[in-house]
Amino acid sequence: MDELTPQQIVAELDRFIVGQQEAKRAVAVALRNRYRRRRLPQDLQDEIIPKNIIMIGPTGVGKTEIARRMAKLVKAPFVKVEATRFTEVGYVGKDVESMVRDLIEVAIRMVKQEKVSEVGEKADRLAEERILDILVPSSKGRKPTQNPLSLLFGEMSEKEEKVEIDTNEQNTRMFREKVAQELRSGVLEERQIEIEIEESHQQSLDVFSLGGMEEMGINVQDMLGNFLPKKKKKRSVTVRDARRILAQEEAQNLVDMDEVISQAIERAEQSGIIFLDEIDKISGRENTSGPDVSRGGVQRDILPIIEGSTVMTKHGPVKTDYMLFIAAGAFHVSKPSDLIPELQGRFPIRVELQSLERNDLLRILREPDNSLIRQ
Repeated sequence: MDELTPQQIVAELDRFIVGQQEAKRAVAVALRNRYRRRRLPQDLQDEIIPKNIIMIGPTGVGKTEIARRMAKLVKAPFVKVEATRFTEVGYVGKDVESMVRDLIEVAIRMVKQEKVSEVGEKADRLAEERILDILVPSSKGRKPTQNPLSLLFGEMSEKEEKVEIDTNEQNTRMFREKVAQELRSGVLEERQIEIEIEESHQQSLDVFSLGGMEEMGINVQDMLGNFLPKKKKKRSVTVRDARRILAQEEAQNLVDMDEVISQAIERAEQSGIIFLDEIDKISGRENTSGPDVSRGGVQRDILPIIEGSTVMTKHGPVKTDYMLFIAAGAFHVSKPSDLIPELQGRFPIRVELQSLERNDLLRILREPDNSLIRQ
């Protein structure tokens, strides 16, 4: 998808969104510019920052859907936040840095899912081996069955004992291969077995971020590593469910979380998209008083994140210099010019979306790939 031209990106968006060609072209050019930036030498990449977009239009015309489809098209981490949920530092509520932490969590889930898919076949094989170990326990370590006469007339010789051990192992191996064939053919899917799995209970501590009073949960297991023993519990399930549960557990063990977090942070920093909805609700004039007194403060707190700063998360520092910010609002009461001038300057691309008419609503019912009629 990286090599799509702006025209092709618009065509892809047309499959799901009716009209709003100007907004589609704006996001298509923004995506293309990000792709072109990655092809430049590293010293030039550091000098190019994304051109953020502000969308103006009434509710329901496709502002959020355009941004969401765009992120899905290029497999970029995407998070939608409402500007009205943020409060100025010193007030009770969420601080603006939480949107960056949310983006990191989305990126980690994306990268982890990709890694799990890569090791899926190996995890399935390991899960099958564990099920076979339950159905056909290994004969290693077992003492050979003694003939009652040998107890009367003396112990078996070492040679006789070795022959019997080899025979038991051979029989077990043949029986194991037979059960493995039945397992792969699906004959044993409904059979009940008892499996042992790790408990997923996690204890977390709440600490405060440096930028405000937003809480960050830190997993105690992550802090202490393998010093804490992992608790296990037994469950009685069918072979079908056991295969799924054990495959998930094996996949988790095969994935290197340090590598996942490192790649997720890089992906969020270089291609992350943050959609700031209802930004018109925090725009107000300087003489505003009463419950909306912190509007200007929220704008001033958002400004350094959009300009480019480093946000501390539980996974490490994250830079916002090259993230793409898309703001949106209806602006029925206020105007984009009511935002503080510094914040206005950080959204150089301004797009106005058109209100939907009767013909547009009819097209929405029929034309998109996921239209209600086709559903």
